[in-house]
Amino acid sequence: MRMTVWAGTIGACVAAATLAGAVQPAMAQELSEKSVRSFMDYAWSLTPQQFSKQDGTVIVIDKKKREDVMVPMDVAREVIRVGRLSAHAQICSLPDHQVINHRSLMKREEEKKSWSDQQIVYINQLHLTTVMLLTGRIRVVESEGDKEVVVDDGKATQKTCTEEERTKVRDTITAYVQSGPNFKVNVAPIAGAPAGGAAGAAPAPAAAAAPAAAAPTATGSTTSVPKSP
Repeated sequence: MRMTVWAGTIGACVAAATLAGAVQPAMAQELSEKSVRSFMDYAWSLTPQQFSKQDGTVIVIDKKKREDVMVPMDVAREVIRVGRLSAHAQICSLPDHQVINHRSLMKREEEKKSWSDQQIVYINQLHLTTVMLLTGRIRVVESEGDKEVVVDDGKATQKTCTEEERTKVRDTITAYVQSGPNFKVNVAPIAGAPAGGAAGAAPAPAAAAAPAAAAPTATGSTTSVPKSP
């Protein structure tokens, strides 16, 4: 039996997302189409069959109708790009920036009014899955050609970043948020950052962002990854 474990960064699939490279202004180091489809597969395998919004509304997702829930490749690539930034914010201990980065993404997609409720849930899950892969919260295990997504117990190897990288991540997220829909969220400044600088208050949602899909909590659980159509 042949078994391969693709830990957190999924080997070469995310090698292009090194911390220094991922925060370049143009985010030039894009993943291949094959890698984007892999991320989409992993996110689909972790997408719940139903999702409860904060107002009590329940969104039901028919897992037998994947194509009704998928989003175009260019949209998925952008969601993954923003997810990579959120992951780096988490690695660099920038929780406020991680939150506004995610909220800005979701508000942009909501304001397009192009997606069904099911697609909004999937977009949110694709962002979450990207963060979990890059931070080592989930692994992809391949055995005899089949792949499973394994949810770790939170004991992933702790990653760190330098102060220079931390500043780059903060500034890149701030620029991304300021380029999108206007919303106000107070963001704690980085120690040593000049008052009123890029780490200050970012613009606040006029409407609540889509609630984040809860991360899978089952320790060591596995989910089969469906093959792309």
